[in-house]
Amino acid sequence: MAELSSIATPARNNVVGGANLLASLLLFAGMDAMVKWLTGSFPVSQILFFRSLFALIPCLVAATQWGGLATLKTARPGAHFTRGLIGIVSMGLIFYAFSVMKLADASAILFAGPLFLTALAGPLLGEHVGPRRWTAVVVGFAGVLIMVQPSGAGLELGAAAALSAAVLYAFAMVMVRRLGTTESAIAITFYFSLFGTVGGGAVLAIQGWVAPTQGEFALLAAVGIIGGTAQIFMSQAFRLAQVAVISPLKYTSLFWVTLFGYLLWGQLPATHVVVGVSIVILSGLYILHRETRLAIAERRRVEVLR
Repeated sequence: MAELSSIATPARNNVVGGANLLASLLLFAGMDAMVKWLTGSFPVSQILFFRSLFALIPCLVAATQWGGLATLKTARPGAHFTRGLIGIVSMGLIFYAFSVMKLADASAILFAGPLFLTALAGPLLGEHVGPRRWTAVVVGFAGVLIMVQPSGAGLELGAAAALSAAVLYAFAMVMVRRLGTTESAIAITFYFSLFGTVGGGAVLAIQGWVAPTQGEFALLAAVGIIGGTAQIFMSQAFRLAQVAVISPLKYTSLFWVTLFGYLLWGQLPATHVVVGVSIVILSGLYILHRETRLAIAERRRVEVLR
C-alpha cells in the first residue's frame, strides 16, 4: 500500500502525511482497546464480522470522494481473495491474543511483522536483502524471543497467536505490494473488508450469534467504522509523505495501547516485553535506514544514467 515518495516531496506533504499516520495509529489503538473489551462478551468471529462489515462504510465514502465507485473495479479477484484470507486469519489471531494477554504485550509482539516482511522480501518479491539488513533481522528476532519467552513447554498460547499474526501480517503485506501495482488502496481495503464480512459471518453462523445490547451493538459498529477510517488515514499518509520520514512514527502506537491498557485495566507491559520490543524497534529503524539509503542511491544512479 505504501510506496516510497519522491525525494523532493514538499515538507508540507510530510507534515500532513505524518498527521494522517498519527491519527490512524490513535484510531487503531482505540479500536484494539474496544476489541479487547468486547472479547469478554463475544466470540472473536462476531467481533471480526462487525469489524469487517462496518469498515465498508468509510471505504465506500472514501471511494465516492476519491474517484467514484470505479476505483473499486478489479481484474484480480483471486489475489484479493488470497490477501483477504491471510489478513482475516491474522486479524482473528490478534483479536484472540487481545482476549488473553495484556493489550500492550500483544501489540508489542506485532512489531515483529516488518522483520518477517524483510525476511520474505527476497524469496517472494525478488528484493535484495544485504548482510547488514539480515543482521538487523536476526537481532530483531532475538528481541522477539525475549518478548514471547519460549520455554521447554512451548509458547504461551496468546503469545503464539500474536506471533503467528505477525507472520501472517508479513505475508499479507507481500500481497498488498503485489496488488498495489494495479489496485487502489481503497479497493484493497474494500475487498479485504468484504471478504472479512463473508468469512466472519460464515464462522459466526457455525459458532452461534450472541445478541448484543444497544450499547454493545454501538461498540461493535464503532470497531468497524474506526478500523476502516484508520486504514484510510494510513493509506493517505503513505500516499503523501516520504516513508523514511513518517515510518518511525508507527512506534508511537505502543504509547497509546499502553495508555489504554493502563486506564481501562490497570495493566502495564511486562519488563521483558519492554526490553524485547526496544530491540525490535531499533532493528526496524536500522532496516528502514538501510532501505532508504539504498533507494536514494538507486534514484541518483538512474538520474545520472539519464
